Amino acid sequence: MIDFGGWEMPVEYTGIVAEHRAVRTGVGLFDVSHMGEIEIHGPQAVDLIDSLCCNRAASLRDGQAQYTGLLNSQGGFVDDLLVHRINSEHFFLCVNASNQDSDYAWIRDNNPFEAAVALTSTDYAQIAIQGPRALSVASGLTKLDLVSMRYYWFGRGEFCGVPAIVARTGYTGEDGFEVYVPSSEAEGVWRAILAKGGKDGILPCGLGARNTLRLEAAMSLYGHEIDAHTTPYEAGLGWIVKLRKPAFRGREALARQKAEGITRKVVGFQMRGRGIARDGYRVLIEGKEVGQVTSASPAPSLGANIGLCILPIEYSNPGGRIDIEIRGRPVVAETIPIPFYKRKN
Repeated sequence: MIDFGGWEMPVEYTGIVAEHRAVRTGVGLFDVSHMGEIEIHGPQAVDLIDSLCCNRAASLRDGQAQYTGLLNSQGGFVDDLLVHRINSEHFFLCVNASNQDSDYAWIRDNNPFEAAVALTSTDYAQIAIQGPRALSVASGLTKLDLVSMRYYWFGRGEFCGVPAIVARTGYTGEDGFEVYVPSSEAEGVWRAILAKGGKDGILPCGLGARNTLRLEAAMSLYGHEIDAHTTPYEAGLGWIVKLRKPAFRGREALARQKAEGITRKVVGFQMRGRGIARDGYRVLIEGKEVGQVTSASPAPSLGANIGLCILPIEYSNPGGRIDIEIRGRPVVAETIPIPFYKRKN
């Protein structure tokens, strides 16, 4: 157990590799109740969201979710988050644990609209069921039609006999569901999912497997690939930027960056020499530091040591040689395309 954003969180239960493989081949269960929730109500709720986020929440339909960036004036990330449209006057946001208070303050303090903002994190527990067998497990615990539910859509109803929001989203690169239930019901729901998933070989999974899974899928982690000084374009997330929508925070900076071109970007790499890269290690080219590793780990699904780093654009093409400084010595690595892993269906 470790401290994570003020929460006591498990790094592993039975082992990172076993948990990782359970998610890739069967099903894994994550307690991610540390994530934050913010709800926005009112006739101008969508206007508030669209004024501060780079994606277009106005395009959402009831029951649809969207990945987006809450941005500062320079186009950097205040946070990355999921926006769920309950209805035209009610939006449910899932934000990062360590940023929930600052996100709430940022949205509240930049709200000239007829919209009410509430930090409701203590009301919810969030449990994620992830993997090829996630549908088999989750569909037996609710009357919601999860079979027909599309990726990045959600439903509201009972799950394990308690009120819930069930979204077909996740942070592992696999199919799965993120389930929001009243915090008082968390333990009972957790135990019910474990019991239901027994025949499918379900395993509880900790932060270690969560990190290796999202890294293989090249999903950004706040404070690593994205932060207040990194834009969506630099992070490879240009697809969430909708410059054609009305003005939003950071739009001018992003429009300028798109017109001029980025000077750096997040790049994937694989170690070719003997060694395992870690977060924060220096990236060298011909002995000169050109960047830092943002995330790195052995990849259980690939049998390789991989990582992400931010490099000057001239060094970002796949197939380039870089060196990662490991314990004071350069170890050869090669830049490769991302994501490292992509599920087949």
